[in-house]
Amino acid sequence: MPQEKCLSGPLRADQKIAWIQEKRRSLIIRIPVPYGNASLSIEIPDPRLKAVLTSNLHELKAETPEREIVRNSLENPINSAPLRELARGKKNVVIISSDHTRPVPSSIILPLLLGEVRNGNPDAEITILVATGGHRETTAEELLKRYGPEIVKNERIVVHDSHDDGNLVRLGKLPSGGDLILNRIVAEADLLAAEGFIEPHFFAGYSGGRKSVLPGTAGYRTVMANHCAEFIAHERARTGVLEGNPIHGDMVYAARKVGLAFICNVVIDPEKHIVAAFSGDMEKAHEAGCSFVGKYGKVSAVPADIVVTGNGGYPLDQNLYQAVKSMTAGEATCKKGGVIIVAAECSDGHGGEAFYRTFEKITTPRGIMDMITARGRDQTEPDQWQIQIFARILIDFTVIMVTSASREMVEHLNMKWAPSLEAALIMAESLLDDPEASVTVVPDGVSVIVEAV
Repeated sequence: MPQEKCLSGPLRADQKIAWIQEKRRSLIIRIPVPYGNASLSIEIPDPRLKAVLTSNLHELKAETPEREIVRNSLENPINSAPLRELARGKKNVVIISSDHTRPVPSSIILPLLLGEVRNGNPDAEITILVATGGHRETTAEELLKRYGPEIVKNERIVVHDSHDDGNLVRLGKLPSGGDLILNRIVAEADLLAAEGFIEPHFFAGYSGGRKSVLPGTAGYRTVMANHCAEFIAHERARTGVLEGNPIHGDMVYAARKVGLAFICNVVIDPEKHIVAAFSGDMEKAHEAGCSFVGKYGKVSAVPADIVVTGNGGYPLDQNLYQAVKSMTAGEATCKKGGVIIVAAECSDGHGGEAFYRTFEKITTPRGIMDMITARGRDQTEPDQWQIQIFARILIDFTVIMVTSASREMVEHLNMKWAPSLEAALIMAESLLDDPEASVTVVPDGVSVIVEAV
C-alpha cells in the first residue's frame, strides 16, 4: 500500500503533529441544517459521526412541473369521481386550506381546485376556510403570501377561529367521548373539499387528509378532547403510525361526520417543491399518500450520544412550540441521558402562551408530566399535548436550542441556549464530559420517521 507523500521520509515531531492535524481537518464532515429561510451548518469529525438520517424524499426530483403533478392527480382521483363531477348541483362549496404554519404550496393547488369546481358548476358559491386549528389567526400579509393577490382579491376567504362560539356548531360526540364541535361553514357545506400536504406527524402519525377537519376547523374544546393526556401517552400515538392510533381515529370520525368528500394532498421536497400529489377519497387518497411518504421517509435509528436536528426551516420553525416536533426525531435516536441539539429560528418566539407559562407554575419536567397525566380526557388544557411530549423528552435528555429566541426564553423552558451549532456541539461535549462523543444528525426532523432498530 503506498504511503502518504508527507510520510515518505523521516519527519520531525512538529511536522508529524502538523500532518496529523491536517488529516483530521480533512476528515471533517460539513452538514447543512434548515433554519428559517436559509440553513446553518455543523462540522463533525468523521470518526465521531454515526449517521446522517434523511428522508429519501430528499432524493426525489419531479420530472414534470408542479402544476402538472397536481393536475394529473385531480384528473385521476383515488376511489372518487373527479371534483368537477362532485361539484355539479352543489351550491355551497367549501375548500379547507392549510394555515400559515404549514408549507403547503396553496398558490399552486388552490387555483386548480377552484377551476375544477367551477368547471363542474360555474354558479357554485365557494368559500375558502383557513384551517387554523388552535393556532393564532392567519394575518392578511400571510394570506397574500400564501394565495397570491388574485385569490385574496377575488375569493371569499374565512379564517377559522376555534374560540368563536357564534360560528361553531356541536355535532354530537367523538368516539373518545369528547364533544364534536366544528366550524358552522364546514357543517353546512353542500360539498366539502380540502387541500393540504402529507408529512410524518409526531402523534397523529401523518399530517394531511382528515386533519383538515380535526383539528383544522374544530372548536377548541374538541381539539382539547382529541389531544388528551391519555391519547398522547398511547403507544400508537407516534410518528408514522395510523392503525390503532386513537388520535387518528377521532380525526377520521370527524371528517366522515361532515362528509369531507375530496382531498388534494401533496408531498414536498426540502425546497418545498411538489414531488407527488394524491387526490380523491378522504381516506383512500390519504392512505396512498401516507404509504408513499412512509416508503421514502422511514429510517432506522442510529443511537448516538449527541443528536443534531432541525425543524425543517420556515414556516415549521417559527416558534419553540413547533420545534418540539423535531425533538421527537432526536428522541428516537439519542441515547438515554444524551444531548439533543435543535436548530429552529423561532421568529415568533415561544408560540404558545400556555406552553410557556406552565414552567412558571412547575419548574421541573417530571413535575409537569405528573400534573398532566393526572388529568382526565375532559380536563385537557391549552397546549397540553405539546407540553406533555416536551416534558417526556426533557426527562430523558438535555436539549440545547440554537435559535433567534432569547436566551431567557429558552432557559425558562428548561433548555440550554447556544448562539451557533458549533457552540452547541462544544457545550454538549462538555455536558457529557466527552470530547469524542458520538453524533447523529437528523437535518430535517419533521420529514423523517425514525424507527427503533
